[in-house]
Amino acid sequence: MLRKALLPAILAAVTVGLAMIAAPGTAAPAAPVRVMALGDSITGSPGCWRALLWDKLRQAGRQSQVDFVGTLSPDGCGFAFDGEHEGHGGYLATDVAAQNQLQAWLSATRPDVVMMHFGTNDVWSNRSTAQILAAFDTLVAQMRVSNPDMRVLVAQIIPMNPPTCAECARRVVDLNAALPAWAAARSTTRSPVRIVDQWTGFDTAADTYDGVHPNAAGDRKIADRWYPALVEALSGPPPTTSTTPTTTTPTTTTPTTTTDSPPPGCTATVRVANRWPGGAQVDLVVENRGPAEIRGWTVRFALPSGNTVAQSWNTAVTVSGVDVTARNVAWNASVPPGRSASAGLIVSGDVSG
Repeated sequence: MLRKALLPAILAAVTVGLAMIAAPGTAAPAAPVRVMALGDSITGSPGCWRALLWDKLRQAGRQSQVDFVGTLSPDGCGFAFDGEHEGHGGYLATDVAAQNQLQAWLSATRPDVVMMHFGTNDVWSNRSTAQILAAFDTLVAQMRVSNPDMRVLVAQIIPMNPPTCAECARRVVDLNAALPAWAAARSTTRSPVRIVDQWTGFDTAADTYDGVHPNAAGDRKIADRWYPALVEALSGPPPTTSTTPTTTTPTTTTPTTTTDSPPPGCTATVRVANRWPGGAQVDLVVENRGPAEIRGWTVRFALPSGNTVAQSWNTAVTVSGVDVTARNVAWNASVPPGRSASAGLIVSGDVSG
């Protein structure tokens, strides 16, 4: 059974390069940055992660830097917040792109930053990953027509496990696995496209009320994941005291597969996040609890005999027998203090029992 073999033994040492860097400037812009939350019912019905995100900005003294914009009015989430948005319940990204619906929303609101959690209904409707990414191409192009300096934050969407769609869980995995390379190919210096991992650590049993839509715990996790990415889009990385990464508590089992020792404050967690007949998803999180920026990381671990790595995302993987080496890719090599980098693997093999 993969879970029994992985959890006690898979955690390995992390080899990293460290470098001290100067803290980026944190001066607020002259005018608030206009931010659009774009998506479906996970964003807008009621999408109370948006309220929690705004409250995190308020607590950090940053609410004056942001103006959330959209053609839809705020939903009730228990307290007043800046909640205009474009979270359209039931909408598919492929339909929004094909019908050119985004152009009118952009024209009405003129955002500087778009936070996009889109694709859940596409997955449910069995739209292929290629179709969804083609729609994202259209949407990003329209964003850049509206604002050539648009900063785009694209979520690896939360898991889904509705009782009426047995294949949805795997389709989400396929979409999320394709997003980092897609974003890297579309990102430019002027208009960066950044992936925000909303998948890792999100549990459909504990964090949704129906296998799809977030409950209060899920809303908190979503807000916590958006926050550092949004603050970085506003004015550089957030203060470490304001960041609350959602990561798995590292196991204390003695590593058995490497002699490398991580620097003080650097931890790696590898865990089974989801299983299905013939395979499983394995999540990997590298967390920097030390005083200096990590400039590159490597995690080594062993798979049980008979299991193989079928695909990966946010990491460059090499396999030798049962030994797996997962290294950073270009966009997640840097891990500032108080932050984490996450990646994932799909493992093929008999994981029943």
